[in-house]
Amino acid sequence: MSAQKQTGSLYRLQKIIASSGVCSRREAESLIAEGRVQVNGQTVIQMGYKVDPLCDTITVDGNPVKEEQKIYILLNKPRGYVTTLSDPQGRPIVSDLIKDIDARLFPVGRLDLDTEGALLMTNDGELGNYILHPKYEVKKTYVATVTGKPSGSSLQNLSSGILLEGRKTAPARLRILKQLKGKTRIEIIIHEGKKRQVRKMFQAIGHPVAHLKRTAYGQLTLGALAPGEYRTLSLRDLKKIFSGKIPFTIKNIPA
Repeated sequence: MSAQKQTGSLYRLQKIIASSGVCSRREAESLIAEGRVQVNGQTVIQMGYKVDPLCDTITVDGNPVKEEQKIYILLNKPRGYVTTLSDPQGRPIVSDLIKDIDARLFPVGRLDLDTEGALLMTNDGELGNYILHPKYEVKKTYVATVTGKPSGSSLQNLSSGILLEGRKTAPARLRILKQLKGKTRIEIIIHEGKKRQVRKMFQAIGHPVAHLKRTAYGQLTLGALAPGEYRTLSLRDLKKIFSGKIPFTIKNIPA
């Protein structure tokens, strides 16, 4: 193809296709490699080719690609649901709970099968990347009901960071919420997202988790959402995730 004119903001072609909701970015790369994508009437097979979505006409198999309206929802995930878009074992998946939204939403991060609570779902991959990237240290708040009564020194160890699988965890904030019969309810705030991290942290100090619920991303809380319920998020809601300032531009979303 001839040299392209830089008429505005340029983005990788596969990113634009994926953001339109046609498919995932990896699937978009396959479409490009198969010669099924055209830009301004010319087939593009060059990976990483950049386009201006405002000026260039992009088609897949002859069908125009249009930017998909970005949707952001907060779901109160019940126990017994997996945070994937499909499950070979046939277990319930979180997308089954989203009844009135046609967009292809994916969960931001994961909650274990037996963990409930706040789960962001969106079709905006950029938002997901920023929330999960360690650089931005988005805080996640959990309420863990653990067996027994952890000592003050044990909780201090968790707060300072402990070795898990050869790596030290980042500092955490903990406070005891309630002493129960044979158990303790504890709030823990972390910004890491390693698999089953909260459960492993309490297991490491000898107090396994009996029940776990995520209650907030940053300052965005579940509020009155019942298990299985969800709500659409506003720009103000998204700002709460990042403590006031979103690190990228979000368009066409109610304030």
